[in-house]
Amino acid sequence: MNESLNPFKVAQTQFDEAAERLGLEPGLRDLLRWPRREYVFTIPVRMDDGSTRVFHGYRVQYNEARGPTKGGLRWHPEETIDTVRALAAWMTWKTAVVDIPLGGGKGGVTCDPKKLSDGEKERLARGWVRAVARELGEHRDVPAPDVYTTPQIMAWMMDEYETIVGRSHPAVITGKPLPLGGSQGRNDATARGGVYTVREACQALGIDPAGTYAIQGFGNAGQYAALLHPEILGGGRLVAVSDTSGGIYNPDGFDPRELVEFKRDNGKVSQFPGAQSIHNEELLELDVNVLYPSALENVITAGNADRIKAKISCELANGPTTPEADEILFKNGVHVIPDFLANAGGVTVSYFEQVQGTYNYFWPLEEIHQKLDAHMTRAYREVREMQQEMQVHPRLAAYLVSVTRVAEAVKLRGWV
Repeated sequence: MNESLNPFKVAQTQFDEAAERLGLEPGLRDLLRWPRREYVFTIPVRMDDGSTRVFHGYRVQYNEARGPTKGGLRWHPEETIDTVRALAAWMTWKTAVVDIPLGGGKGGVTCDPKKLSDGEKERLARGWVRAVARELGEHRDVPAPDVYTTPQIMAWMMDEYETIVGRSHPAVITGKPLPLGGSQGRNDATARGGVYTVREACQALGIDPAGTYAIQGFGNAGQYAALLHPEILGGGRLVAVSDTSGGIYNPDGFDPRELVEFKRDNGKVSQFPGAQSIHNEELLELDVNVLYPSALENVITAGNADRIKAKISCELANGPTTPEADEILFKNGVHVIPDFLANAGGVTVSYFEQVQGTYNYFWPLEEIHQKLDAHMTRAYREVREMQQEMQVHPRLAAYLVSVTRVAEAVKLRGWV
């Protein structure tokens, strides 16, 4: 792995800049640079053909000073412990920036879920839970879905945990189906929270909210962003999207609903009627009001940051921009809404689900949306205020807000 693009090295570099600005003492700085606990294990799974295959699984509990650790579970062929460490770190800062009483965690399995049957996925999900069940719990560590994991996978995981402990624990896993204690509003929460911050950014910067937008990565978050952007901002013209099959472009704009339906029916956006083909790199460099990087990490680097023309980059993906690129974008006037603020809607509604499951009392959808809007709006404005006060780029401002809160909790506990 290229060390300059190693996601955990990126996360540490971003943290170091904030720690230096805050003048954190060496012991506190060193504690916050590393996970508190991490688990690496093997998961033997009986495959459909009768053979046994061994998968590699991970769970990182980065920091629990502000509350139980919380974070998703990714199934990806290129999953590594460093990816999981980075995501757990970002989750720590994410829960702090939106000021919910949780710490950061993350999990993963190195696998290609597209090559697994439903039965093999179920056995893998249950095997992952068996490996770490003693470390989980609504007051300890709460997993959730992430890349290539689904509400159904969360349902199997919760069932396995409850089988192990012998009693109901609906709050131990979030992102579950509604009939099993899932929360209203969870499906679109990541995108909805991001679009709320875009609304605030447009207002703060005097940018037309009904202008053009493009989406790199047309998975769950990207699809919901396509639909919610015009709904929440009162307009907008979607001119380009991309997924693993390629990208499409139409300067006159796409109907987001038609595009989402096409993706769901065909599994890809390429060959959408009336669209021009566009490379992923070209999409990132389009002159649009809002760009939503919504795929994987390290897509905006020092190599292409000078060519990014979007007025706002709302990072629905984790880690799409490298530290070197941040400086270039800031110098060029591109307003970045950093990942751990932009995509914090997911963990915020997961927190709502955790609370509702613990109390066995569930809120209506309208209340979920109102609470999410309040959290995301307040968080964006606090980061914006920090940015203006310190005259730094938005990601560093978000870190300054988050690291200050986590460091305060660590010191109050007497850990350093």
